[in-house]
Order: sequence, then structure tokens, then C-alpha cells
Amino acid sequence: MARKRNANRNAGTPTLADVARLAGMSEITVSRVVRNQGPIADATRTRVLAAIAQLGYIPNRAAGSLASAASTLMTVILPSLSNIVFPDVLRGIHTAITETAFQPVIGVTDYDPLIEERILLSFLAWQPAAVILAGLHHTPTARKHLEQGRFRVAELMDIDGDPVDIAVGMSHRQAGYETGRHLIKRGYRKFGYAGHMLVHDDRAKARYEGLCTALQEAGLSLVAEMRSPGGGSTIAGRELLEKLLAAHPDLDVVIFPNDDMAMGGIFHCMHAGIAIKERLGLFGFNGLDIGQVMPLPLSTILSKRFLIGKTAAEKLLESRERPAEKTIINTGFDIIEGGTA
Repeated sequence: MARKRNANRNAGTPTLADVARLAGMSEITVSRVVRNQGPIADATRTRVLAAIAQLGYIPNRAAGSLASAASTLMTVILPSLSNIVFPDVLRGIHTAITETAFQPVIGVTDYDPLIEERILLSFLAWQPAAVILAGLHHTPTARKHLEQGRFRVAELMDIDGDPVDIAVGMSHRQAGYETGRHLIKRGYRKFGYAGHMLVHDDRAKARYEGLCTALQEAGLSLVAEMRSPGGGSTIAGRELLEKLLAAHPDLDVVIFPNDDMAMGGIFHCMHAGIAIKERLGLFGFNGLDIGQVMPLPLSTILSKRFLIGKTAAEKLLESRERPAEKTIINTGFDIIEGGTA
């Protein structure tokens, strides 16, 4: 799906001369502030830095070594590498660029948009040819630099929003909705949710909202929900399910925001002697291999992570020019019926 690009996004990238003009300083003075060289008055530094922030200027750290050649750097900024999901995305990116001159430079944000902004600004100083990020939600400063830069941008995993250039992924809201519809059709009525805090996890939040919509349409709602203050780990899933069932033993199905937490739910049921599916259904998200090799394969949704990474990198390799239209590529998702719900 293509959308017209905002004409303002083709405006030129701010230059050192633009900063000097706005600050009322010479280009030499601005350059000294940027390079932090020589004695500089505090008032001068403050004026220059204010102009840099206002214009969104990015110093070119690569000017001395790469200015004569097109950049082959591809910036990749992901929320996590400990989460099994994102190494699959990286494998897809690697597969697409392995026989090209491009090299990935990787940053990890821990799901913090301010860390993403800091990493992005640091990497942009090296003038990458393309930038790959997870999700469509960024700080205003990060979004401004992404829109004004002379590089192509691919945003991964999510398509429910307004991309900078290219969005590759799935509708997480629809995935949550289809999860609810699937489980309702299987006869479940007393729904529980065991998750993590959704402050920075926009995709998990969208799935949760889609799930709630499906339940509301069927005249249902979540009977109970609990959230871990930390990340969505297997340990957290096991502990949350134990607490959830202690408070609400009548639940007949519990949904988790990822397979890691759902696996923890399986381990709790095994330890407590709870008959999975017959007594309590468990449903995850991502379709990780580990969940499918259990004696009872995990019921979940398969997100096509390798395909997402590969498709995004391939689209970026098609041209060095920014596209005239925004592009949304829906890689879709599959419901894995499994044996736990």
C-alpha cells in the first residue's frame, strides 16, 4: 500500500552554513563548537547549540574519510537482542545484504525511545545510506531527523500508523483481535491476561487493545489481568499465572503478550498439576520454535520475523533515493492452533 509523501519532507538537510546564519556566527565558530575545539565562550556555545537543535543539524563525522564515496553503512536500531524475536529479524536483514557492499551498524534501545533518539543521532553523524528501526513511534526529535535526512528509512514490525518511508510488518491490533475471535470460537469465555508494563511496548499495547475489542463485540471482557513491572520473561510468566489463578481460579484461558511468558505459564501448570487446555487454555504470541517443540505445542500467533527483516532490507537496496510515496508492506501473521488452547 502506498501513501503520498508530505511535500515538506523533501526540504533540504540543514547545513553548517544554516546553523551559522541562524546563530549569527561565522561558520568557523560554529565548526569549532561542533568539534569542541579551542576556547569558546559559554554564550557563544549556547547560541550555536540552540541553533543546531532548532534546525535539526547533524554534523558529518564521516566527512574526512567517506565524503568521496557513497556510504555503505546501514543503521539498524532494535529494542532488544536478548529477546529471541529480533535476532530473527537481523538474520533476514543479513540475508538481504550479505552479497552487497552494505554493512549493518547495530544499536539496542531496551524499548526506551530516548535511548533510540540518542543512538540515532550518534549514528546519523556517520551519514548512513539507510536506517532500519523497530516500530512507528519515535520521539519528535528522532522523527524530525528521520524525515529530513538524505537516507532511506524502513520501520519494522508494525504497520498501524504513519511511516516515514517504508513500513514492513503486521497489524498488531488485528493480531490481538483475531486472537480473541479465535479463542471465543473455541468456546472460551472467562479470559485472563498476564503481561508486562506497556509504557514503551506499543505493539503489545495494540494487541491488547485488539483483544479487548474482540471480547467487547462478543459481550465479554477480561475477567482479570496482571502485569509484571519488569520485562516479559519466562519467569515473569510463571509467577504471574500463579498469582492470577490464586486470585481468580475460575479463569478458563489466559493470554500472554509473548511466547516467553506463555512458556512460563506452561511450566507453572506442569508444576501445579493443572491440565493444560482441558482445565486452562494458554495462548502466546510470536510463534517461537521453543514453544512448538513442547509435548503440547504452544497455541500462539506466528509473526514472520525473518521475512520482515529480509523484505525491509531488500526494499532499501532498490534505490538510494527517498521514495516519492510512503509504502506499507503487510507480511501478515498466522494463527498456530497448537495444543494449549
